[in-house]
Amino acid sequence: MTLDPKPWLFVRALKRRSAIVVASLLCAAAALAISCSTRSDPPRHQTRSLTYTNPVYAGSMPDPSVIRYHGVYYAFGTTGAERTSDGRIFTVLRSRNLVQWEPLGGALTPPEENRRYQYWAPEVTFNNGTFYLYYAMGGIEPEKFDLRVATSEKPEGPYVDHGQKLIDCETNRFAIDPLPFRDDDGQWYFFYARNFTNEPPGIHAGTAIVVDRLLDMTRLAGDCHVVVRARYDWTLYQAHRRMDVYDRTFDWHTIEGPCVVKHDGRYYCFYSGSNYQTTRYGVDYVVAEHPLGPYTGQGDQPRVLSSTAGKVRGPGHHSIVSSPGGRSQYLVYHAWDPTMKVRQMCIDQLVWTRDGPRCEGPTVGERRAP
Repeated sequence: MTLDPKPWLFVRALKRRSAIVVASLLCAAAALAISCSTRSDPPRHQTRSLTYTNPVYAGSMPDPSVIRYHGVYYAFGTTGAERTSDGRIFTVLRSRNLVQWEPLGGALTPPEENRRYQYWAPEVTFNNGTFYLYYAMGGIEPEKFDLRVATSEKPEGPYVDHGQKLIDCETNRFAIDPLPFRDDDGQWYFFYARNFTNEPPGIHAGTAIVVDRLLDMTRLAGDCHVVVRARYDWTLYQAHRRMDVYDRTFDWHTIEGPCVVKHDGRYYCFYSGSNYQTTRYGVDYVVAEHPLGPYTGQGDQPRVLSSTAGKVRGPGHHSIVSSPGGRSQYLVYHAWDPTMKVRQMCIDQLVWTRDGPRCEGPTVGERRAP
């Protein structure tokens, strides 16, 4: 055996190798801590020079809610009274680039055996090691939906219902479209839509958006504030709508699907308005200096996103997410297929102009991928 004439070099090399081995083991352990399942490791797609054409997911995907976790996007869509192939509720998709999506089955373990219940508008967020899925459940009684929350250790689920309703501050019988929002100081707020039957001067009866504080991730403070109610004709859902549960007939307006973004120190609450089946359905916004409001600047038309005659019908109920590189923001929204059988998932870029936020869509041709 030949001895190294410089043993200190051997020792240094040995230490260096040992450090590399230890670092490799730590990285492997960290990866396992995130997830030990291949279900949480989607295939990596080549994104260079990638393009897309809407819809990016042609199956049924109403009310898409999207989060990004460890570089992976997860999208959740309404299933109504239907079940996914695994017997669960809310379609789950996964992607690394917002363009190529992989179905994962369903998100929520059914909290009730009664198949008459409908489940709407899932919204997922993450806090202190737990994923929370907020949703609306109802449909058995007229105009009766409750807000609920379920939890999971993984973004794709399965989620299990927490067992308690999130009660509206006025115990309104119709509450839908939940949205949790965390401010920079760590305080959580909860936006949702509920019914208003009164008609103050200049304001229509109908579904509108309110906000409350969250005491924790499963309890509301009971201090709700009105965010936006319908003032303009474009948000009409149905004229002369008879609603026996209220024993009245209304020209009913709908504002729903809140999506909140903080931009340049101000809070923008985006919303969808009008009848979701019509060409009037679209996206507008109001803005405030604080999450609880007051919010102002409601538009007399859907300024952010609207239908394109003969091409795109009923775009809206969206999420806003950053692109994979973080250089831009995208609306992820639904729009009807040409036969109006399903609402499909689409994406288009959000831009901030001197006149406010605008979506560069709805697009129908080939576009450069995010």
